Amino acid sequence: MEQGSEENMESSWALLSWMASGVMVFGGAVPYVPQYQEIQRTNNAEGFSTRVCLVLLVANILRIFFWIGKQFELPLLLQSVVMILTMLAMLHLCCSIQSSNRVSTKQHHITDLDLRYFWSWSSFEDYLMFCFAFTLLCAFITFLFLDWVLFVEALGSLAVMFEAMLGLPQLLQNYNNRSTRGMSVKMVLLWTAGDIFKTMYFVINESPTQFVVCGAVQILIDIAILLQVGYYGQDTRIKLG
Repeated sequence: MEQGSEENMESSWALLSWMASGVMVFGGAVPYVPQYQEIQRTNNAEGFSTRVCLVLLVANILRIFFWIGKQFELPLLLQSVVMILTMLAMLHLCCSIQSSNRVSTKQHHITDLDLRYFWSWSSFEDYLMFCFAFTLLCAFITFLFLDWVLFVEALGSLAVMFEAMLGLPQLLQNYNNRSTRGMSVKMVLLWTAGDIFKTMYFVINESPTQFVVCGAVQILIDIAILLQVGYYGQDTRIKLG
């Protein structure tokens, strides 16, 4: 009888582990589904910052090369692949919408080498070219220093640093505006819930220290943004959707 109970317990834990892994792999991409649908519905991409795509693409490309040097949980590797595909899908949609709405015939491309228009290019192919070039550069450097433990750890730290700073632009914007008007409080609450779950997952699965630190920093930034909501006053004009 006791053996049967132990087997049931093990099966339950295995199921929970699979569910947690599934949430880790796809959970980060889920918030962008309604954003994608909203852009399609309104035929307007101005409300979405493609800089978010830049940060997440760089962070997840670096994380993949970190995995090559230091194998961690497979769900975290798969999460990076899913996030890269999600960000590329967002960029493709934004480029398509901007192209159809463009009034000026002046276009900007990565080959112009004009830093003023970095990440404000006119075609999706420019973003693909950047990702391809950045991936090649990372591959060259990683395989050159793959046996150097300090480099591998630094690579992991750099990857999670980019990811951890994702909420910082919003925090600084609120500070500069002395207001949180127009910010989606629901979205920040979802960020916070997701980051808490993610950090707990890292701790339970004994993930590399960099991931735990990243999660902790993200939670602190989320809390700081929520504190701004209270400090600056929510007014009834704050966008809750």
